[in-house]
Amino acid sequence: MLSVAINDLRFRNPLLLASGILDESGESMLQVIKHGAGGVVTKSIGMEPREGYENPVIYELSYGLLNAIGLANPGIENYGEEIKIAKRGGVPVIGSVFGKDAEEFAYLARKMEEYGVDAVELNLSCPHARGYGMEIGVDAALVEEIVKEVKRKVNIPVWAKLTPNTHNIVEIAKAASDSDALVLINTVRAMAIDIEAKLPVLSNIFGGLSGPCIKPIGIRAVYEVYREVEKPIVGVGGIIDARDVIEYIMAGASAVEIGTAIYLRGIHVFSEIASEMEDWMKKHGYEKIEELVGIAQVR
Repeated sequence: MLSVAINDLRFRNPLLLASGILDESGESMLQVIKHGAGGVVTKSIGMEPREGYENPVIYELSYGLLNAIGLANPGIENYGEEIKIAKRGGVPVIGSVFGKDAEEFAYLARKMEEYGVDAVELNLSCPHARGYGMEIGVDAALVEEIVKEVKRKVNIPVWAKLTPNTHNIVEIAKAASDSDALVLINTVRAMAIDIEAKLPVLSNIFGGLSGPCIKPIGIRAVYEVYREVEKPIVGVGGIIDARDVIEYIMAGASAVEIGTAIYLRGIHVFSEIASEMEDWMKKHGYEKIEELVGIAQVR
């Protein structure tokens, strides 16, 4: 009932682990798989090891999480063994990469392919790392160049993860339309201030806002892009329960990625949401996820 296909990849359910939480090591990804995830996306990996920003890097708000980890990662040359371990889980493993230009993205994607990932996700959207992510992802011409170059260099599906921090996400999605799927959205650039300390709560000042408060932004992005770009969409942002997943799917997503909900509900959130979805679909007379994709679109 919950099985879905994106490109040539088959997922046992549409609930994927989002990049950035419990996904730096192969063992942690295995644990997520054991708790029901239909697929996993790795930590975003770059050319060189990065320690990221100094603490504090995460701040809990009443409506979500604010983080600025700073793309901390072990570097691509040190990551092959983690992929090998994660692959033991028997579900698709998507390798997330970030770079400063098309050449770096292409090199990283090739290495991920060599390590055995089933697809590569291009992080064109991190809102708090200088010279990477969003700073690249708001430039339509650069997005198009990066996607085209990566597609030329690898034989596995290429997913482009886009930023909501732009005035026209449809324009960016069209620029990334040579990709095999679009991932919408990354966190929203934001900040908070400790009024007692009279200082920003994060060492980097600005971070990425995630959690329930950004779901309406993600839904809107998926809805808009589905109308204009004929590519599979993976929805991300603010998913806590089955109703959130179904909302994304009705907007046009074929699958979703879940991150902050692990912090809020625990690692078992994948199996719980899957069960909730099955109950909802049976109650409403649906047999396949595909029946729900885009049905809320008003033409």
